[in-house]
Amino acid sequence: MNQCTGLLFLPPPDHVARLATPDRPMEAGYVLCELGEGHEGYHAGALWDDDANDGAVWARWDGDGRCLAGLPWCPATTGGGDACGLFAGHPAGHSWEVVDPTQEAILACLEQERPYPHRRQDGAG
Repeated sequence: MNQCTGLLFLPPPDHVARLATPDRPMEAGYVLCELGEGHEGYHAGALWDDDANDGAVWARWDGDGRCLAGLPWCPATTGGGDACGLFAGHPAGHSWEVVDPTQEAILACLEQERPYPHRRQDGAG
């Protein structure tokens, strides 16, 4: 499934913005939803890992508001042992099922110019 196209404009909080200097301005950023398209409920994008609590801090938003939430990681893993990169209880598919169409388009273009740039030339790996 394709990745959701939800987008959040996230200005720095006032207490952080006050730390800005002319040579180090604070800039707003954008957070992309990491869930699969067509999900229900809030959009969600991870902001940073929270290793002390075995989770991450997520920006969550919908048409009415936004918040930051510390959420544990999803416990699901693939048959190969790769962990899901989303939060526990997330809607839609696991992270390995969600495809970023922009990233896929870039990889397809790169492979046309240089076949298999992510694979070793000797065929291994």
